[in-house]
Amino acid sequence: MAQMTKYSEGVPCWIDLGTPDVGRAKEFYTALFGWDITDTGEETGHYQLAMLKGVPVAGIMQQQEGWTGPSAWTTYLWTEDADGTVKRIQDAGGSLLFEPMDVTDQGRMAIATDPAGAVFGLWQGRAHQGAGLANEPGAFTWNDNLSTDPRAAREFYASVFGYDYEVVPAPWDESAEYAMIKVDDRPVGGIAGQPPKIPAGTPSFWNTYFSVADADAAVRAVEQGGGQVVVPVRPAPYGRQAVVRDNGGAGLVLVDASGGS
Repeated sequence: MAQMTKYSEGVPCWIDLGTPDVGRAKEFYTALFGWDITDTGEETGHYQLAMLKGVPVAGIMQQQEGWTGPSAWTTYLWTEDADGTVKRIQDAGGSLLFEPMDVTDQGRMAIATDPAGAVFGLWQGRAHQGAGLANEPGAFTWNDNLSTDPRAAREFYASVFGYDYEVVPAPWDESAEYAMIKVDDRPVGGIAGQPPKIPAGTPSFWNTYFSVADADAAVRAVEQGGGQVVVPVRPAPYGRQAVVRDNGGAGLVLVDASGGS
């Protein structure tokens, strides 16, 4: 079990799901991951906090009125200074969707897009220091940016967060590049071009991988909960994994925590 107490600048630290049907999403993820999900109240817009083994691991929220995009998971990157990071985002060619704002005493956040169009969040933690678990069944284990312009994305995030990269063959095509994001010489995520199975015209996006104890059982739970299997369970460099959509259409990757191929 990887208990998380501190995140470094630019490291994925939190995820949340925006969906038009919060109740339906709660039923799906409770069955899939065994989350205990609590409503944080009117002050936070009834943000739903997913708990695992007594610590927060994810959020679920109602999509804002007028939102035209599909249900989706958002990756938040840790920052010590949300306002300063927003300036660097704009200077590097990114755009803001939501200006920095305080979330009660929990922290300060913003939502932005990189120059290739991928949406991501910033989180400057205060009382809430991000996900308390990672790499544990039911918690996120990896995040990567699957981009229509991976070179521009790499330049952008290096400028904003100071990322270093280690370029390795992409898991889905050894002739393609996968840039491992390194912070403090530790791999924390990736940036790559979109795999060929992603439909043409799909915008750039940050992808969330969840650890599971048994990929086959998790896929059955997805189907039983009204979700869809996009890519069936298959061997991957870090274990067996499957690409799925939840019952609201949001994409995610399930990675067998037992490892092995």
